Amino acid sequence: MAALVDKAKCTGCGSCVDECPAECITIEDDIAVVNNDECTDCGTCEDECPEEAIKVE
Repeated sequence: MAALVDKAKCTGCGSCVDECPAECITIEDDIAVVNNDECTDCGTCEDECPEEAIKVE
């Protein structure tokens, strides 16, 4: 599984960074970037994103 960021929707607000228990999300060039090697597929980022820009598949 992977957490996928829709770059067109992501505003770089950082909500996902603040809430990620695995601390595997960073903001680069105002877009969330997920390190899927460290991601635990918990779905917290998907739930916290106000723009619905992250999907865990």
